[in-house]
Amino acid sequence: MVNITFRDLQIKQEYRSPHDDIINDFYFPILKHATSYKRAVGFFSSTALKEISKGIGSLVQNNGIIQIVASPYLSDEDIESIRKGYNLRNEIIKKAIIKTLTYSDNYFEQERLNLLANLIADNKLDIKIAITEEASNFGMYHEKMGVFSDKGGNKIAFSGSMNESANAFSCNYESIDVFCNWISQEEKERVETKDDAFSRIWNNTERNITIINFPELKDEIINRYRKHPPNFNIDFEENERTNLVNPNVNLSWFHKPQDYPEYYEYQIQAMNTWKMYNYHGIFDMATGTGKTLTALGALEVLSLELNNNLGIIIVCPYQHLVEQWAVDVKAYGVKPIICFSAYDWKKKFKYAISDYSYGVTKNFCLITTNDTFATKFFQDEVNNIKGNLCLIVDEAHNFGARRQIECMKDIYNYRLALSATLERRYDEYGTNKLLEYFGKKCIEYPLERAIREDKLTPYYYYPIPVYFDSDELDNYNEFTEKISKILIGKNKESDHLPKAAEILLIKRARIIAGARGKLKAIYKIIKDNYVDDDHILVYCGATTVENSSYIEGKVDQEEQRQIEVVVNMLGNELGMRVRKFTSEESSKEREQIKTDFTKGDMLKILVAIRCLDEGVNIPGIRTAFILASSTNPKEYIQRRGRVLRKAPNKNHAIIYDFITLPRNIDEPLPSNAYLNSEYSLIKREYERMEDFAKLAENSSEVVKLQDKINAYYKLNYQGGKDYGF
Repeated sequence: MVNITFRDLQIKQEYRSPHDDIINDFYFPILKHATSYKRAVGFFSSTALKEISKGIGSLVQNNGIIQIVASPYLSDEDIESIRKGYNLRNEIIKKAIIKTLTYSDNYFEQERLNLLANLIADNKLDIKIAITEEASNFGMYHEKMGVFSDKGGNKIAFSGSMNESANAFSCNYESIDVFCNWISQEEKERVETKDDAFSRIWNNTERNITIINFPELKDEIINRYRKHPPNFNIDFEENERTNLVNPNVNLSWFHKPQDYPEYYEYQIQAMNTWKMYNYHGIFDMATGTGKTLTALGALEVLSLELNNNLGIIIVCPYQHLVEQWAVDVKAYGVKPIICFSAYDWKKKFKYAISDYSYGVTKNFCLITTNDTFATKFFQDEVNNIKGNLCLIVDEAHNFGARRQIECMKDIYNYRLALSATLERRYDEYGTNKLLEYFGKKCIEYPLERAIREDKLTPYYYYPIPVYFDSDELDNYNEFTEKISKILIGKNKESDHLPKAAEILLIKRARIIAGARGKLKAIYKIIKDNYVDDDHILVYCGATTVENSSYIEGKVDQEEQRQIEVVVNMLGNELGMRVRKFTSEESSKEREQIKTDFTKGDMLKILVAIRCLDEGVNIPGIRTAFILASSTNPKEYIQRRGRVLRKAPNKNHAIIYDFITLPRNIDEPLPSNAYLNSEYSLIKREYERMEDFAKLAENSSEVVKLQDKINAYYKLNYQGGKDYGF
């Protein structure tokens, strides 16, 4: 390892803004190799602290120390009070200094102040307050100079007009003179003079300058600004943000459209962290918080880094997501090749790969489905690619199946997984493979934070209890008993459920999704409250139900798909303008449906099964009825995210969740109740209700139903045991 000292740096005798980038050309290179930094800053303030922090992360990682001397900013009234002796001098100065410690909403400023507070707490940074006093005269110490030292005994001193303030660094015409102790005897003497002067001031031995002991200042800074461990990469992150916010679009193959809004700070942080992790990582972001846009911004960063010499493969679980990604990629100035069965893609695909591998073209972008990506044809062709290759996987929790795992190859230099819920339920092996291949999480941006920071809309949650009829409960218990017997004989070392158990679980889930009471409940709620409303969504289950079970006295009860029955109920029985939104509709039809729904006058209500679970963006949804919920948290989390997307005139969302319970909790519990299997259902429904309720605006109202279920089934006395499956 080469030991670099100040002598190896290109240091000018003078720096003038705006001709010189004083931060990047002077401070950063020197602090990177410094072991101590002594600074007299003029006036003290939180703004001065933030600017001083630039570059010191590198110094601290060298086990360096920082000493700062500053003067309080006092008003004429303060100075006059001190001279007249109306108050104690030190108390006036303390109040004046505390007054300058302000808060900031800016992420980078918060991180810089947090860094400084941590350094003070760790005794890496010390601050002293100086004033000038002579006889009865009182003034302010306002010298601006600094001294750097390195491990080789080299020193650099500087002085001049620059204050540590954002305005001085970026706007004012400022200059500093620089002296190096190895250049000449004259410069060595200038450096020693500055260093000695600083030491005398610091040790309170300089004539006419008084150091005021103010330990409360350091405590105040720590209490106000220290939030978490220091981020020593903040300089790198802020520099990258500048490049992202003000990109030269002519340099990048991928570039954000000028009419797009600026990236949020958390999106920029995710991009920067991905870069810091050598372009391997995971964006763990709540549905609706801009994973796609963040990924496209990350591709812009990578493309710039590689001088646009890059092949990109984007993989999605569904065809409609591929088409949605294609729209977004085109907006970033790139024409992708869409690769799945509805398109004539194979010849274009082969030409794109061949041209890139032989240097005919510098880049390409392919967007495909999980299934197409895993085909032998696709994999055989990809194996021949030569050059930089980036793999982006959307909704990556779907990518942990064994077929996709086999496609996780080393040919992808750069990797990014996107998911709000990466963990695969009942598949620890698949989850671990995803984490092993893609790497660390670059960001965790949960739903709670997204709502708090106004990136998603707040919501009200209304759980609607629905009870099994006796035959439904009997069927549910029968399936549960069969599943339990299969699982008792299951090989404990196996990571996957036996196929027979999977089939029975699906059949049992359809009983829960299609419980007759759900149609009766939603019919009454919409008939009484929402017939004239719009922007409504109904989630159905992939199950069949009796087609007239929601109307009392109806005899015609043939089995139909639940979604068909709901559409008939809303459209024909209640006279509402309703459309299905499923995989059966073409992409063109779905776009028209989304447009009509957003307007609200031509289409009032959407009825969906799975098509809205992942990736589809329909922000206008204001009221959602969830008839069927998966037992898998990732799916109901996705659904909630769909509903909470921001939209004009949408102050909040309303979610009706139909909670399936084995028995009516207003009736006595039979002594012969088959409770073990019932507990497994109650536990899953209760956990979802609890998850939805804790972030809802009306969470206290939900507690009443929770308490009622607890009391009926005595859940608090079960000791956390997982009854049944």
